[in-house]
Amino acid sequence: MLLRYVSPVFIYRTFLQNNLPILVAAINYPNNSIQVAHIAKHWNPKWKKERRQKVIKIKLPTFEDDDDDITKMEKEQIRSRMKEHGFLPQKPWKERPAYISSTSSIFESYVAPEGDGKYSAITKEGAKQKFTFLEKKSKSFMAIRKIKSFDDSFKTSFFLEEALDIYQKAHKALASKNEEEIIKYVTEMAYPKITHNIMNKTIHWNFLQSLEPARLVHARTTDIITKENVFAQLTVRFHTQQILAIYDRFGRLIQGSEILRKDVLEYIVFEKHLANEYGVWRIHGKIIPSWMTPTDIVEGTYVLPKEEHDIVPTEPHPVEATLTEDTPKEATSAQPS
Repeated sequence: MLLRYVSPVFIYRTFLQNNLPILVAAINYPNNSIQVAHIAKHWNPKWKKERRQKVIKIKLPTFEDDDDDITKMEKEQIRSRMKEHGFLPQKPWKERPAYISSTSSIFESYVAPEGDGKYSAITKEGAKQKFTFLEKKSKSFMAIRKIKSFDDSFKTSFFLEEALDIYQKAHKALASKNEEEIIKYVTEMAYPKITHNIMNKTIHWNFLQSLEPARLVHARTTDIITKENVFAQLTVRFHTQQILAIYDRFGRLIQGSEILRKDVLEYIVFEKHLANEYGVWRIHGKIIPSWMTPTDIVEGTYVLPKEEHDIVPTEPHPVEATLTEDTPKEATSAQPS
């Protein structure tokens, strides 16, 4: 009688959902013919919509169909397929990244005092130049502090030695017409200016000595687009002795001399991209004061056109010579009377 009322009923659904062992799933129930399903839901039906949004249904590709072969599809089919998957259409042009390695001008150009390089510091004009230089030194001092904030190892004395070395290497590369070496010591703005009109010319340049030590006369910094993108420009005064001779394509001397020395006073602007970790100092431009005497302009040489007396007469064709000899001298064109 006890087995009649006590019958083991295995509720498989409860066993599967609750992960219960098979012995625990046995439940005493008076009527074992009735299936009992105790479903314990572990989720709240209230958040059904949110759970559905967590799942993204994707359409898996069928590699066996020929319709998915992109090589056999037309442009309109490819466009509709891309639109279906949310891809933007292809652009007909290719965008190139923009890289700003140098500025396009000299900002706050240095104004050279008139007569610089001629007056001594002992004279009245030389003392006035020194006083004017000290007045304008405050902005340059702040610019040098800005440079040191990016480069801890920057020192004016070390930079002047480096600037003189860059100046000499740039001119030697220009004389040898080595374009790969020129761009190492010259910025992109100064490159077309320094290489202008050197085609078909031979340049002999030699650096002899410095008449005065190189001096830093001007320093400025500026930012482009963002505050962190900082460029620095330093103006260095060079008073040197050089030899320059330029020959044209025919070997004629058109400017300078290889035996005469000349004193050269120049204000060279060096630029560096401070925000760039691998930025280097390069020649950016040259300041030419209005009071400085202009240099001689080299005139171009051309091949003169041949004149009449320069043309060498050619021998007549043998057929033409035979006809000329056989023709009688008395023969004239008969005209009707």
